[in-house]
Amino acid sequence: MPPHTLPTPPTPSQTVGPFYGYALPFPRGGEVAPVGHPDTITLHGYVYDGAGQPVPDALIETWQPAPDGARTGAPGSLRRDPVTGQVIGRDGVAFTGFGRVPTDADGHWAVRTLPPGGVSYISLAVFARGLLHHLYTRAYVVDEPGDPLLASLDADRRATLIARSEAPRTYRFDIRLQGADETVFLEFS
Repeated sequence: MPPHTLPTPPTPSQTVGPFYGYALPFPRGGEVAPVGHPDTITLHGYVYDGAGQPVPDALIETWQPAPDGARTGAPGSLRRDPVTGQVIGRDGVAFTGFGRVPTDADGHWAVRTLPPGGVSYISLAVFARGLLHHLYTRAYVVDEPGDPLLASLDADRRATLIARSEAPRTYRFDIRLQGADETVFLEFS
């Protein structure tokens, strides 16, 4: 076969996703709070691309401390099917501090969690098609005066990090990957 007709391997941008959507989500990945806990809050929103269109195949991870500020999570709280070994979800009792949810066909995502202790935000990572590296941001459920990150931003940029209260114990946090209202993303080195 002549060299010019050999198949070429995929480029990194062709392999970024949405392949992770098949392996990373797990049942009840957005159920961070124990079932029936009276202090449960809902954090939800949409992921939008640079053209303002919803991203239907993104993945959102959340991390946060427990209400008492502990950051130990709940090792062993993820349950597996004893026969197949497949993850079948959380135990429904332990607070994990970690959530992982895909967006739906409309770009919507949601997690049920507890208010974070010691900080006023929930940390998020965004995985989406076309991203070579996932993006980090924060969803502030309280616009905390004196927070160093919020204080370092002008009002328009700061607003992209504040989750809007929609109803009692429900907050909306939309993520805009590009454009005029692009969410503030954090860089870690």
